Amino acid sequence: MSVTGQLLVAEDDRAVREALVRALVLEGYEVKAVADGGAALEAVRRHAPDALLLDVMMPVLDGVTVCRVLRAERNRVPILMLTARTETGDRVAGLDAGADDYLPKPYALDELLARVRALLRRSRPETDGPDTARRDVLTLGDLRIDVAARRATRDGGDMELTKTEFDVLELLVRNTGIVLGHSQIYDAIWGYDFGPDSKNLAVYIGYLRRKTEAEGRSRLIHTVRGVGYVARVEA
Repeated sequence: MSVTGQLLVAEDDRAVREALVRALVLEGYEVKAVADGGAALEAVRRHAPDALLLDVMMPVLDGVTVCRVLRAERNRVPILMLTARTETGDRVAGLDAGADDYLPKPYALDELLARVRALLRRSRPETDGPDTARRDVLTLGDLRIDVAARRATRDGGDMELTKTEFDVLELLVRNTGIVLGHSQIYDAIWGYDFGPDSKNLAVYIGYLRRKTEAEGRSRLIHTVRGVGYVARVEA
């Protein structure tokens, strides 16, 4: 079986950790597993995995701290944060710390695998020559997105974006003036429609607005109630 990626699982519950490792190995991934946040940091630095599955509640260092430290070190490893369903504050803190996605517990294995595939797909550079459209520079007002460099600036100032934030912003700007429905965005970014009750997309839109509208700049991402979102410059 060919390996489809190298994953690091950081989970302190032994039964959950071992079950998750077995499932990922069966999917063709090469998997390393650790039981605390300190070991997770060391393993990321030593092995440079393709993605990190990071539990929030762990000994030594919690998942949010691990995520924050990695991002402070400019480590852009894709991070899927695993959180307890009722701990909304943990999910928000994880995204604030730089996680690319979160999945509440208890989760369905199929959904976890879909999220992992989406993270890996978005993190790998495109090498096929014909699709040159993704290697261009997109502009919307004073917003500039260098797709190949994965760099976004507004009025010349760099914006620190997670992989998921960048992908959502690129998708919206690439379709400037077109209203994209929630399911369209979920399918394009995550490869999975989380359904009408999911707040996942709204959280990322909120973070993008905070970053694109910093220092009182005008709004570029607009809500079309009951439909979705659109990127445009207001007249």
